[in-house]
Amino acid sequence: MFKVFKKDKKTKARSGVLSTPHGDIKTPSYVFVGTYGKFRHLTSGDIKKTKTQLIIANTFHLWDFALADRDGASKASEKTFLTKRLGLNIPTMTDSGGFQVLSLAFGNKNKVGKFMTDSAKTDATYKRSKIKITKKGVHFNFKGRKMFLGPELSMKIQEKIGADIIFAFDHITSPLDNFKYNKKAVELTDEWAKICLKKYNKNQLLFGIVQGGTYKDLRIKSAKSIGSLPFDGFGIGGSYTKKQISKMLKWIIPYLPEEKPRHLLGVGKVADIFEAVQNGIDTFDCVIPTREARHGRLYTKTGFMDIRRGAYLKDKKVIEKGCDCLTCSSKIPRSKIRELIKSDNINQNTAGQRWCLMHNMWFFNSLLEEIRVSISKGRFTEFKKKFISGFDR
Repeated sequence: MFKVFKKDKKTKARSGVLSTPHGDIKTPSYVFVGTYGKFRHLTSGDIKKTKTQLIIANTFHLWDFALADRDGASKASEKTFLTKRLGLNIPTMTDSGGFQVLSLAFGNKNKVGKFMTDSAKTDATYKRSKIKITKKGVHFNFKGRKMFLGPELSMKIQEKIGADIIFAFDHITSPLDNFKYNKKAVELTDEWAKICLKKYNKNQLLFGIVQGGTYKDLRIKSAKSIGSLPFDGFGIGGSYTKKQISKMLKWIIPYLPEEKPRHLLGVGKVADIFEAVQNGIDTFDCVIPTREARHGRLYTKTGFMDIRRGAYLKDKKVIEKGCDCLTCSSKIPRSKIRELIKSDNINQNTAGQRWCLMHNMWFFNSLLEEIRVSISKGRFTEFKKKFISGFDR
């Protein structure tokens, strides 16, 4: 299922292969977010041309679609609900739906994000007035419907969606939750993890999730507990500051089984990628490459550019010299991409977004490919230093 072929001698970075019914994944690997099991403006053929290995979809948003689907694959290697939506036989993940439920907890007043600022203070009055959490799961309202999601139902939905890798339903905490609340969340996450292990489809790979917020004692406690359970791999969730990623992983990784894969949820900026890999992470998902591409923010080895700026009005150069993505290899000039993505014509705008998506997805996949090569050659630290020093963040 998962084999580590090379370990870096100076760090915890490692390269390996994660095998699934729909193909092998070379790790470390970027995981692209197709929320509804699709990528806006991209065909299945387009996705293939980006070198994408693994896609994660959103259980909460696919809930109704999946349960309404009457067809199902009789074997794990056949087309599932999710691979049919993608139009590709490609390895897939689904999250548990827990983060989306949390995002409904505070209404519009307090938006919940992955990261908190370094100056943020925990707040015991940060109440979840819009949801009710019980030992069985979470009650909430969504678009006028009274709904409930718990570990058993999350497993049922994820089985129906049919991803190769699924996640246990966990109690994710807000960046502002205090120690007391995080302690309860860790305990409930443990209880739900054991239920998920009893209820999931054994043809799928189930990852348990480590919680604990920004608290070392709780992170270690959660890692020990979840790491002792017979999961196929492990996810690291919750919220923290960007400066805490490396420190938090150093708390957690020693207590997770060395022979099993580790996934970092919701992290994927360039600097964060290197920190994650350096500390032993095998896969990570993030919306950054695709979300930012749709708004004209393009990545190169020297940093990023906003293609919508006037500076590119007459620029005939490709996005990045030497890039082999479909956009650059097709010699689409920056000026043309700018013209398309700023157009009020929906077809032209779609074409512009497509060129941007193709480039960004290729960029991040190529970066991970280079990271894998650097690990295999024992040069990860040198590669990290060289790349980061030339990348204008």
